[in-house]
Amino acid sequence: MMHPIRLIVCCGLLLAVSQLDAFEAPPLTPGEAAAAANDYQRYCALCHGADRQGGVNDHAPSLRSETLLRTGFPEFILFTIAYGRRGTPMGAYFEEVGGPMNNDELYRLTRWLKEQVDVESIDLPAEPIRGDLQRGQQVYTERCATCHGAEGEGVSAPAVGNPALLALASDAFMRYTIEHGRDGTEMIAWGEVLPAADIDAVTAFLRSRETHWELTKPVLQPPPKVGQYVLNPDAPAPEFQLKDGLYVMAEELNRALQEKRRIVVLDTRVTSMWQIAHIEGAVPIPYYHDGIAGLTEDLPTDGAWIVAYCECPRAAAESVTRKLRAAGFQNTAVLYEGIQGWISLGYPVFVGELTEPPQ
Repeated sequence: MMHPIRLIVCCGLLLAVSQLDAFEAPPLTPGEAAAAANDYQRYCALCHGADRQGGVNDHAPSLRSETLLRTGFPEFILFTIAYGRRGTPMGAYFEEVGGPMNNDELYRLTRWLKEQVDVESIDLPAEPIRGDLQRGQQVYTERCATCHGAEGEGVSAPAVGNPALLALASDAFMRYTIEHGRDGTEMIAWGEVLPAADIDAVTAFLRSRETHWELTKPVLQPPPKVGQYVLNPDAPAPEFQLKDGLYVMAEELNRALQEKRRIVVLDTRVTSMWQIAHIEGAVPIPYYHDGIAGLTEDLPTDGAWIVAYCECPRAAAESVTRKLRAAGFQNTAVLYEGIQGWISLGYPVFVGELTEPPQ
């Protein structure tokens, strides 16, 4: 987490937040509120309901739930509106991916939703939640599958097995939802029914379903070694057309990876986030890494492109890339959309955990 400024950015979305526990912006003016309300009725009411009650079509969640607005504002809600949920009826509304809304309209609608529910946001912890996977599967089957589906596909409630949801929602976000429920919906507060260990177990079970639904035991995967940094070392390098001389778009990077071009991908986030989900073949080199000078000795100087990405989605990657360019590396770029945009646009990610059957 970045202090004291948190950047909420995804693709073209950018807003600096001066406090970690709040989305600080002046209240919407009457005109802005009216415009946001009109946007809601035009784009959202069909499924979420005219009064934001949820459940009108396609198991759309309630958008007046205090527990959702308390924990999902602003990032989770903003990203969901902007990029949708691939594999579900929730489409992407950001104009950069074919939707009808620009930056200002997305921010306005997100702020309007929060202003309709007068609760304070919670800054949830980022640490993973550990639990008994077998117990979590048992509890999920007994308590959750009827509504959410045997494989998380959604029956009469949201699809909790959706890869984009699992990749973008933190463990703490999911646990809070299970414990406190969704007020105004049939999702009860399971903290009043289940012991804390069972809630931890279900949370851990859902997290382990990011790329599969069968029960497996996670084992942390070691990062690539120096000799593995270059993907497809014998292939030609890609020919990127950089935006503003610095940024490569997700579509171009994905094409280069699919074509198996010679490339190095650097994940500049904290390594624990690499373990949760990363672009295939990415090398975890945190932005705060002290050994950038040493790193340059391990990177190719034969024309292979070095593409860095991060979560925010460009600040950390830009920092590392500037240092590489200062060290003489020319074929360097930053993933414009960041990992959040990459995931939301439907491009593949891989967990940093190997799996093996539980003993």
